[in-house]
Amino acid sequence: MSTNNIIQLNKELIHHELKDLVKNSVEETLNAMLDHEADELVNAQKYERAANRQGYRAGHYKRNFQTTAGEVELKVPKLKGVAFETAIIERYRRRESSVEEALIEMYLAGVSVRRVEDITQALWGTKVSPGTISNLNQKAYAHIETWRTRKLSGDYPYVYVDGVFLKRSWGGEIQNVSVLVAIGVNEDGTREILGAAEGMKEDKESWRSFFTWLKERGLTGVRLIIGDKNLGMLETIPEVFPEAVYQRCTVHFYRNVLSVVPRNKMKYVARMLKAIHAQESKEAAREKAQLVVEKLKELKLAKAAEKVTAGIDETITYMQFPFQHWNRIRTNNAIERLNREIKRRTRAIGAFPDGQSALMLVCARLRHVAGTEWGWKKYLNMDHLKHMDESEADALDSIIAG
Repeated sequence: MSTNNIIQLNKELIHHELKDLVKNSVEETLNAMLDHEADELVNAQKYERAANRQGYRAGHYKRNFQTTAGEVELKVPKLKGVAFETAIIERYRRRESSVEEALIEMYLAGVSVRRVEDITQALWGTKVSPGTISNLNQKAYAHIETWRTRKLSGDYPYVYVDGVFLKRSWGGEIQNVSVLVAIGVNEDGTREILGAAEGMKEDKESWRSFFTWLKERGLTGVRLIIGDKNLGMLETIPEVFPEAVYQRCTVHFYRNVLSVVPRNKMKYVARMLKAIHAQESKEAAREKAQLVVEKLKELKLAKAAEKVTAGIDETITYMQFPFQHWNRIRTNNAIERLNREIKRRTRAIGAFPDGQSALMLVCARLRHVAGTEWGWKKYLNMDHLKHMDESEADALDSIIAG
């Protein structure tokens, strides 16, 4: 048989052609989705005459968009009579961020290189070499670090802080490593991951460094910081955010008091504690707290009474803010749920090789969560805070004028 009749396959050329095919497919799909989204916004298809049309097409502008298949060119529709706001690009980014997170998790969990090769082939469409796997991790780390250190803009009246403890291997020993996390509620009432950083021992120096880092990145307008009681944090808040006040998480306060209460009296004492925070003003809450202290003493629960007396003022700071916000600013449940999710995702890894690896995986999870409904759904109606400020300003003006 003549060699002229044998089909010669150029693997490099085929790989290049397939890559272009995937890239073109991604570009075509994203542009079709943008067009469909524009049709829904104007309530009519392109060039269609419709009585209930909400707006009109006004051409488009081009925008380059980086994807794992390569850089694609998007044709973003321009509209008249209605604003074009697309969620498609963010949804695509979220999908890619989850891929990055999965790659880091596999790498840290000790998944074999061969297995990672197979998985990355399914995710990216090509099998990658062991060296490339390491490079992909470094690239994922770079993306996450860029997000972690991004500039913050606007005011964040409410800030929730907490530390999540993970395990790391250090000199042949397993040690705790703390990652400090902060989320904020912005002026629009939505939640945002403000930052995460390695906190070592969660001491004063760690908290000062963390708060200073957030401030240098643009964190402003902080009025209330919510978290569990930590002396290092409490001493640092007035230094870095002198205009802010501290709210101790009421749930953690209850647990602290109940830790010195016999099991057969816990339910009764818990109801008394909750009655304090059911009051409608600081004055009423303090009066109720005093009654609770007296009752605890009658029950021979002196240590519990001491804890209530010492900690009550820290737990009712939220009452100087709009009552419509009280349920969500008197605990740090908002950040506790995130921490539970982080621990769930990191449990399989066991001990991290170092603190940086722990931080990167935590940030990968936070970045993914930030791109979901968690990050764009309104958490609080901030008009209540604006109205409270306006009322207080009017009252002050009246006093001055009088």
